[in-house]
Amino acid sequence: MSISFDKALGIHEKALSFRSQRAEVLANNIANADTPHYKARDVEFSSVLAAQMEQSKGSTFSLNRTQARHIEGEGVSFSEAALQYRTPHHPSIDGNTVDAQVEQASYAQNAVDFQASFTFLNSKFKGLMSALRGE
Repeated sequence: MSISFDKALGIHEKALSFRSQRAEVLANNIANADTPHYKARDVEFSSVLAAQMEQSKGSTFSLNRTQARHIEGEGVSFSEAALQYRTPHHPSIDGNTVDAQVEQASYAQNAVDFQASFTFLNSKFKGLMSALRGE
């Protein structure tokens, strides 16, 4: 009997991938906090999850490669359409919509969510290892 890692690990593997990509978006917002006319962006976990669930119902997902030497993509990736602009609470005079405190709070919450998914994934692997050992 073979082990299906997709069923055994659940959604936590894809959640880790999403959280790391969201961390990049939030870090980009923080880095551009003083850039004139920069628009803060974010992505919601629920919208990406719904899109991933919709894709998993149909056929397999593949990327178009424009060159033979490109590496084939894997995991969860959200498109530019999934990125949403953040509505500022206090717009700045130079047109920048980044609120450093909001971005840092979102980044910290994302880090906590990443750690939670990582902990769940780690416990799944420990359970699989003990099952393989016959404990």
